[in-house]
Amino acid sequence: MPEPFVQIQLLNVQYATQIVLDNLSWTIERGQHWLIGGKSGTGKTTLGKALAGVTRTSGNTLIHFDTASHLPAKAYYISNWFQFTNLEGDRNFYYQQRYNKHQGQDTLTVKAELEHFAQQENLDFTEIESKLIEFGFANVQQSQLIELSSGEHKKLQLVKGLWLKPQLLIIDEPYTGLDKNSRIVLNLWLDELADEGVHLVIISNDTALPNAINHFTQLREGKIDEVTGPLAFVRESVRQPRALPTFLKEVPHTPYDTIVRLSGVHIRYGEKNVLKNVSWEVKVGEKWVLQGPNGSGKSTLLSLINGDHPQSYGMDILLFGNKRGSGESIWDIKHKIGIISPEMHWYFDQNATVWHTIASGFYDSIGWFIDVKFQEQKQIEELMAFFDLTEYKNQLLHTLPLGKQRLALLARTIIKNPPLLVLDEPCQGLDSDQTQYFNDVVDELAQHGKTLIYVGHYESQLPKCIEHRIVLEQGEVIAIENILENV
Repeated sequence: MPEPFVQIQLLNVQYATQIVLDNLSWTIERGQHWLIGGKSGTGKTTLGKALAGVTRTSGNTLIHFDTASHLPAKAYYISNWFQFTNLEGDRNFYYQQRYNKHQGQDTLTVKAELEHFAQQENLDFTEIESKLIEFGFANVQQSQLIELSSGEHKKLQLVKGLWLKPQLLIIDEPYTGLDKNSRIVLNLWLDELADEGVHLVIISNDTALPNAINHFTQLREGKIDEVTGPLAFVRESVRQPRALPTFLKEVPHTPYDTIVRLSGVHIRYGEKNVLKNVSWEVKVGEKWVLQGPNGSGKSTLLSLINGDHPQSYGMDILLFGNKRGSGESIWDIKHKIGIISPEMHWYFDQNATVWHTIASGFYDSIGWFIDVKFQEQKQIEELMAFFDLTEYKNQLLHTLPLGKQRLALLARTIIKNPPLLVLDEPCQGLDSDQTQYFNDVVDELAQHGKTLIYVGHYESQLPKCIEHRIVLEQGEVIAIENILENV
């Protein structure tokens, strides 16, 4: 008889009136490594947290740890989203703070965070140094936590969990924000851990998985539904095309030919060069993809364009026909840009409803705003209907499944019909169906005079409208090309 490693009996989780896990029973046998996938909002994350004992449940969860193993008798959960604190244990950060060097010194460095973790878990730092190099994470050790990109934050959490080598490792969306090479390195590392005796439970709809994964399940009506593989997961319903709201079919007013022109731009933090001699021009109506490995400078480059970076005033930067620093305010710039990014999602007001989230796009805020006008209210209602969000209008944004959260933020991004859309990894954490839905909408928007800068790692997950590519590596431009010429 196979020996059980995890036994779950009659597990129940309910949020308000919503039943998430309903008398769920599940056995994980020794040597099994599971993938949990399926539709967004079915309770996958809740089940992962329940396995690790980090959420309140009713029912019985019993883990038969091997007391003779050299691996820690622990269940360790790596979340999809990571919340870090400053040195005083506070999470009260604001979105632009990561670019203000003099205000970024109140968080630990990556090295200090890892050393603190090593002390907590009685680990030897020398054991992880080679892995940091393989994972492309060794060169950020002196960076403050607040300075890290979303992909780098994901790497930090993965490094800690994999370094620990717990007997049960649960990872929620492990590939979120990682570049192609980092995903390959991660899967090889996970296979090594499986060979050492770590039991893996991965929450994802990705198909490029560690070889160790040998069992697959999804949640249906709060219960386990084992399937043959990730292709057998229940998919999201196919998006039904519908007409864009009329106000989004209006071509934005652009009395200039150039949206962005950067000439020989340098950004440095102390001894660290983040951008080196970057030159780039984006003309009205062009559709660009910005690519590069984690830590290559993509987020910093975008911060110069959207007005969030304080060093932009000393650089040769032209935005919307005006030289940066020639008298325009940051709000003049932001009025012409619609932006979505993982970092903005992190910092977004936790008390915002879906309706307030979309409305905040009129005022370029991620918190409080003044009362909206009648016409603006009409546009909000039209966008909620377009994205099938009307029934969630009074629900807190962070309580929705991730896919719907991202659609609400896209609605916020386009609500004022800006001439420039900056979509920084907008599909991070979404499955292939949700990504297709999102990019189909972007393609529709692109037909009406919008200029687009889109950050994405994978060619197969880009909107069809993309015409040009710029690639960064270690802060330098290594390629600028016309994609259409290469087709």
